[in-house]
Amino acid sequence: MAITRRSFTAVAAAIAVLLSLGIAQNAEAATAEDLNKEAEHALEKLYRTNAVAKDISEQAKAVLVFPNIVKAGLVFGGAYGEGVLKEGGKVNNYYNSVTGSWGLQAGAQSYGYAVFLMNDKAVDYLKETHGWEIGVGPTVVVVDEGAAKNLSTSTLKEDAYAFIFDQEGLMAGVSIEGTKISQIDR
Repeated sequence: MAITRRSFTAVAAAIAVLLSLGIAQNAEAATAEDLNKEAEHALEKLYRTNAVAKDISEQAKAVLVFPNIVKAGLVFGGAYGEGVLKEGGKVNNYYNSVTGSWGLQAGAQSYGYAVFLMNDKAVDYLKETHGWEIGVGPTVVVVDEGAAKNLSTSTLKEDAYAFIFDQEGLMAGVSIEGTKISQIDR
C-alpha cells in the first residue's frame, strides 16, 4: 500500500506536534520487558472490566495490545504508542501505532487499545504487510458499550475486534480508523 503525499504530510505534522510537546516519549516503553509488563497489565485490567473482551480473547488467534497511546493536537494532531502481538499467551513481536489528523482539535489525551485477531487471515495480514492501516484489509469492529451488549462468542463473524480502554484527557472521543500499525524492533 502506498502512502499518499497528503497522509504522509498529516503523519509528519502529527509527529512534529507530539515531539514539540514532548509527549511521544511518554508513549514509548523503556524496554521490551517494560512493554511486555504494561501490555499484560492492560489486558488484565480490560478483562476485569469487560467480560465480552475476556470471552473474545478465548476465541482469538492473537491480540495486539497497545497499553498507552498518547494523542495531542492543535489543528494538526497525532497519536503514538507501542505495543505487543501476543499469540498463544506469548509475546511474538512488537508494533507501533501512529495516527495523524487535522481539523478542529485542541488538547491531549491518553488511552490504550487491544485488537483481537480472530482468524489466520487477520494474523497473516498483519505479519505480511509493511504496515496495516486500520480500515484497509481485515475488517475491524470497534466494540463500545452498545456493541458489547449485542456481541457474544456465537455472533463473532468479523476478522478483528478492537476495545479502547483507559481514556483520559481533554480531547473528546477516540477513533482508531486510519491508524497505521507497523512492526518495530525491540
